[in-house]
Amino acid sequence: MELIRSAGILLHPTSLPSPYGIGDLGHDAFKFLDFLKDAGQTLWQVFPLGPTGYGDSPYQCFSAFAGNPLLISPDLLIEDNLLQEDDVRDKGSFNPTSIDFGTIIEWKKVLLQTAYKNFKRSNNKFKNDFESFCSNNTEWLDDFALFMACKEYHGGKVWSQWEREIAFREGDAVQKWNDKLSDDVGYYKFVQFIFNKQWKAVVRYAHSHNIKVIGDIPIFIAYDSSDLWANKSQFTVNDEGKLETVAGVPPDYFSETGQLWGNPLYKWDVMEKDNFAWWTQRFSKIFELVDIARVDHFRGFEAYYSIPGDAKTAMHGEWIKAPGEKLFNVIREKLGKLPIIAEDLGIITKEVEALRDKFEFPGIKILQFAFGEGNEEKFLPHNHVRNCVVHTGSHDNDTTRGFFEKEKEIGSGIYEWAQEYLNYYGDDMCFASIKAAYASVSDMVIIPMQDIFNLGTEARMNFPGKLGGNWTWRFTWDQINDELVKTYKRMTEMYERPPKKKKETN
Repeated sequence: MELIRSAGILLHPTSLPSPYGIGDLGHDAFKFLDFLKDAGQTLWQVFPLGPTGYGDSPYQCFSAFAGNPLLISPDLLIEDNLLQEDDVRDKGSFNPTSIDFGTIIEWKKVLLQTAYKNFKRSNNKFKNDFESFCSNNTEWLDDFALFMACKEYHGGKVWSQWEREIAFREGDAVQKWNDKLSDDVGYYKFVQFIFNKQWKAVVRYAHSHNIKVIGDIPIFIAYDSSDLWANKSQFTVNDEGKLETVAGVPPDYFSETGQLWGNPLYKWDVMEKDNFAWWTQRFSKIFELVDIARVDHFRGFEAYYSIPGDAKTAMHGEWIKAPGEKLFNVIREKLGKLPIIAEDLGIITKEVEALRDKFEFPGIKILQFAFGEGNEEKFLPHNHVRNCVVHTGSHDNDTTRGFFEKEKEIGSGIYEWAQEYLNYYGDDMCFASIKAAYASVSDMVIIPMQDIFNLGTEARMNFPGKLGGNWTWRFTWDQINDELVKTYKRMTEMYERPPKKKKETN
């Protein structure tokens, strides 16, 4: 992928301001894009956009194809005459700086069900568009809508605890349950239509500001998902639906016992038989929604860490080869040369690097890893290459301010080493790191919004291995001022992101 020298911000839509307890795709999303433009930013990176399940993580979704209903804007539903002002009259009770998922999920579901009832009652101008959306997305939408309807019917239980006939799609069970739950199936299709409509309007506005949107593809899918339920033969579950092996990574700088993600693994030999049709469909879908895709845990396409399905930790597993080269050859043949970023963090071998470089995918550099324990030299700015993306930190580690404050407190020597390297001895090590990222030869620099604001550990997005309390951070508009906008506008100019236009010579 050919990158141009550019700069952007990492912020998930849930972290946007809004009066409804969670960021959404309404007016504040457009206002954020105005801020990006004014600040000289041409990239907006988000996390996966799917409907979150257990733990509220965007990396554990009910579908690899569907959108998150929590991102749907009530204000835009009102403007489309699908809701009334009275439907959202209790909006003042939400926390403006943190997300209470338990409250928001139930509150928003009531709103969306009301919108669906209004949609069905009226000769709505969107009905033809809705029918076209359903027709164009039937390959994943039909399974997803039925899955969610059945899940609701069974009190939210995991699919393996449903009535056996529909849990394992026996005989004519799919048709039978579609008939039985037809209105609920229609509701879930409607919600996806609205998400798609609102998201694409945001992306069009981004494009009008010359801003590209970077999405995210988690390599693995969730066990409790329509993807697994509808395609069991392609994943590592047995005939009773029990996990034979699961995904994770061995001990690394994130965890002493490794990370036990618990996701089912792929039966790559089965997927090869239909020329990776599921993966082709998945990549096709993400590029309907975003301009560039970050592939999470890219190393899993070269070799993946397989852990026994009943393991309690990720301490004991084995690396197994994956057909990444075959897969990406097929993707390129069917969809062309796609703008993909390879998240190449963790245990990276020469084989992983070779796979990444064969397809010219830019990798990722995290500045905190350059200064942190292990002091990985490849992350230091003087070792960066042009074809990469540099971040100060990621969603899985502390904010940059929090990181340096901790290292200074424990007296590890890392803080002093970073001061010397950055040639900065003031109080704002976060901004010094951001400047180093901007000055890097790396074509892309993308800074988490928490670091833009120089926030501490309280603004951290995710603690790997910790259940609950993650993904809740939000910002408020009073954190953005003219000085911040001018600072980053000047940074993009100073470090030529984008490059200055060459003067024409006679």
